[in-house]
Amino acid sequence: MSSSGDPERREEEEETPPVEDEDTGAPFVKLEEEDAVLDPQAKLYRYDKGENQWKERGVGNVKLLKHNESGTVLVLNHSSQTLKICANHIVYPTMNVQEHSGNHKSCVWHASDFEDGELKDDIFCIIFASVARDKGFELEYDVWRSNTELKFFL
Repeated sequence: MSSSGDPERREEEEETPPVEDEDTGAPFVKLEEEDAVLDPQAKLYRYDKGENQWKERGVGNVKLLKHNESGTVLVLNHSSQTLKICANHIVYPTMNVQEHSGNHKSCVWHASDFEDGELKDDIFCIIFASVARDKGFELEYDVWRSNTELKFFL
């Protein structure tokens, strides 16, 4: 019997897309090749420039995933309820995370994201349950941003 007839094998094949699309340079997730650096639960928002307002993307665990070979760090967020991808982008050295409008439990950043199947520039806001989780996210994000080398993306 071929491997395509085995349901478990098919499921494994479907869950392991390539790490990067050669045509768009968009990040994809291959979880067996990446380690979760951070995995807190939070509410994620995306800024809608057309409507000039924040839109909720979902509540779920926001993962910083480090690729074992390249060292590239990816931000990945799935909604806990729908399992839809809410954020999927690489952490670049030029990206900054900062506190959002004086709210110590939230932060914002700008990224080229691939959550909807196409690469587009977005502004994200994330709200955590506590100040400690927010500061932990900001610190980890900055550590990996500053440790990421541009050579991985050129």
